[in-house]
Amino acid sequence: MTSDTGLPVLVIGAGPIGLAAAAHLLERGLEPLVLESGPTAATAVRSWSHVRLFSPWAEVVDPAAEKLLAPTGWTHPDPAACPTGGDWVALYLQPLAETLGDRVRYDTRVTGVARAGRDRIVDADRDQQPFTVHVAHADGSEERLLVAAVIDASGTFSTPNPLGANGLPALGERANADRISYRVPDLRDPAVRARYAGKRTAVVGTGASAFTTLASLADLAEQESGTHAVWVLRRGITGSTYGGGTADQLPARGALGLAAKAAVDNGYADALTGFRTATVERTGDKLALVAEDGTRTDGLDEVIVLTGLRPDLSYLTELRLGLDDRLQAPTALAPLIDPNQHSCGTVYPHGANELSHPEKDVYLVGMKSYGRAPTFLAMTGYEQVRSVAAHVAGDLEAAARVELTLPETGVCGGAGLYDRPTPAESTDAGCCSVSAAPRLITLGVGNDPAGGSCSTPGGC
Repeated sequence: MTSDTGLPVLVIGAGPIGLAAAAHLLERGLEPLVLESGPTAATAVRSWSHVRLFSPWAEVVDPAAEKLLAPTGWTHPDPAACPTGGDWVALYLQPLAETLGDRVRYDTRVTGVARAGRDRIVDADRDQQPFTVHVAHADGSEERLLVAAVIDASGTFSTPNPLGANGLPALGERANADRISYRVPDLRDPAVRARYAGKRTAVVGTGASAFTTLASLADLAEQESGTHAVWVLRRGITGSTYGGGTADQLPARGALGLAAKAAVDNGYADALTGFRTATVERTGDKLALVAEDGTRTDGLDEVIVLTGLRPDLSYLTELRLGLDDRLQAPTALAPLIDPNQHSCGTVYPHGANELSHPEKDVYLVGMKSYGRAPTFLAMTGYEQVRSVAAHVAGDLEAAARVELTLPETGVCGGAGLYDRPTPAESTDAGCCSVSAAPRLITLGVGNDPAGGSCSTPGGC
């Protein structure tokens, strides 16, 4: 329990970052209470268990979690190998959750967080009050809990961005939901395979998930005639479209972009550029996407939307959050991760100070801390929760001593740069030669681009 209140520290979400937060809190002598809306640990990761990470095991195991697991006889997987989501769960996340025991509660959805006896407008003695947390259980019952601090590691996986280029669902998107998916398909599943085999599928998006899907559909096209993809991009194709390629210090991530390029080059996918979707139309058993300028692509059987994710802030409305108007990330963090400005291969160090809000002792961490920015890595979240746990424990020196080490991303630009490619972009070299600003840390992880078990395409 916390030394001053006797209350636990709430962690929302039993995913990789939430479980790591619990491990760091325990290391600090604080008692975590982890609430997971799903029936098991890492529910979101399990839903993409077929996808291979582009980060190796060395980067997806949290140090404090490893210490907690060590006495159980747990063995660290091969540091150089890249796990699938299923591997990550079975060999690390599930054992970690089991070690945490009844500190993790499942089928428990947080529906609201506030200061006890204070709505968001009340100032009087606000910081002296604990947090009251409303939760709903799977059987329909409700409960109110008191906690000393709130660490929200619920991620963004449950709230994918819609198809519409303006951030709103395209007209007709909801009406045609039976033909639209927002996840990387598992083509090993016979039912999923049948959904896309011999079909014409639009893949909307330009990130690692889109690359993975294009490569998978290209493999399916080699085996099933009539299978074809239409790759829908809001931007034009430039030197950075396919990522960093062989220049990426995470080789598997670079290989993903090269696999997507091969899908286009080999005729398994057509690239439809500068297309900003406004409407989905259905004629008979076929779909059509219509752009804002009236351009259309017809004859589609399925649409896979992979345009990023956004945070669910609905249960935090009674807290005083300081969020950037554009990214929905903490205001101090947003300019450090803004994809409109942030160069590939660079990252500013950040921790509890940048993750703090006007509401004392509230932190959004992991994917949720990045709001709508797409450049998050697991090791970033692990460093965040190390710093936050130190801050909650009162060790401000340790909280400020952030040592964030990231590989070159191989990805540049964001929505604001879609129509303004820079002359310096090069297909051969990627876009990772941009010089850094003050206080910038640019360190690689030492992966060998020529080999290692993470260098094959198909991951995420």
